[in-house]
Amino acid sequence: MGRLFDLEEEGYFYSRLANPTCDAVAAKIAALEGGIGGVLTSSGQAATFLALTNICSEGDHIVSSATIYGGSSNLLTVTMKRMGIEVTLVDPDASEEELEAAFRPNTKAVFGETIANPALVVLDIEKFAKLAHAHGVPLIVDNTFATPINCRPIEWGADIVTHSTTKYMDGHASTVGGCIVDSGNFDWMAHAEKFPGMCTPDESYHGIVYAEKFGKMGYIQKAVAQLMRDLGTCQAPMNAFILNLGLESLHLRMPRHCENARKVAEYLQNHPEVGWVEYPGLPGDKYYDLAKKYMPNGTCGVLSFGLKGGRDMAVRFMDHLKLAAIVTHVADARTCVLHPASHTHRQLNDEQLVEAGVRPDLIRFSAGIEDAADIIADVEQALEAAKQSKL
Repeated sequence: MGRLFDLEEEGYFYSRLANPTCDAVAAKIAALEGGIGGVLTSSGQAATFLALTNICSEGDHIVSSATIYGGSSNLLTVTMKRMGIEVTLVDPDASEEELEAAFRPNTKAVFGETIANPALVVLDIEKFAKLAHAHGVPLIVDNTFATPINCRPIEWGADIVTHSTTKYMDGHASTVGGCIVDSGNFDWMAHAEKFPGMCTPDESYHGIVYAEKFGKMGYIQKAVAQLMRDLGTCQAPMNAFILNLGLESLHLRMPRHCENARKVAEYLQNHPEVGWVEYPGLPGDKYYDLAKKYMPNGTCGVLSFGLKGGRDMAVRFMDHLKLAAIVTHVADARTCVLHPASHTHRQLNDEQLVEAGVRPDLIRFSAGIEDAADIIADVEQALEAAKQSKL
């Protein structure tokens, strides 16, 4: 036991620090992503928090894409700010020269999402990796929507990948969880002055220098031995077991999600009641070319659209859906739909919604793996019923 607590030997002695079921599933996700190791967390939000605070502390700075999941944005701009960690949000479509201006001497990480939730902005991974590495910091990419089936950010220069495994990886709204995967490519010792937590003795753990003692596995070992130990954001073994069942069919489900989403997007694009459609897998979309570069086999099953009747029409449309489930959840085997203005952002007026980047008429539509004709039939009847209820 003493040798295990000293991290001199590998083994299982306390589930918060090591569990065989969780480790097996984390290793599977790491293999899917092309990483050298991983760790499961209690949620996707926990994965983001641990991935960043594993190398950032009070007085440090993060550069992040502005178009990321609202919960992640709040974590960075509010909660971590209270901890003394500052963030600069940048337009992911900005030029390298414009992005360059966001970096500071105390910048420790760059963060973004492969496909932003719910904005569906596709991150130019190579561009952000190039900038991050020029400043001697790692690029951390949330790959939840694309999954490693459609995109492996490490192959494009990302150093660390995170996931909300609650979404496509689980796929059935059965468990909440997250995962962090390390590529093993970032040389912490080459930038030792920037990362003292990785490259100087940890007095809370027998003076271990993680980057020296564990080499390429130092980042993951530190996340477990230090942060998981103190914060307790571990994934329950039973959740990992259920997650593993979802992973076994991930490669079959993702093509179906993408196919269904594309068919729904094409249908909506030609519907007279629809004002606009955004889906990176749709020809003509702003991010279509970038999506083809990073995700040639498909993007994800999530699209967004707005109705010409505005907010009221969107509400009536939602009320008449029969197959699609109105839930906050997304990226599930069943078709899920959300109207942020009426649900997650209902405290905001129309002007505030626009400022927050959420159009009042925006409907987030997550195509499931049902028959595409059934999904479209449900959308069609709901649009017609919404139109008739207005008359």
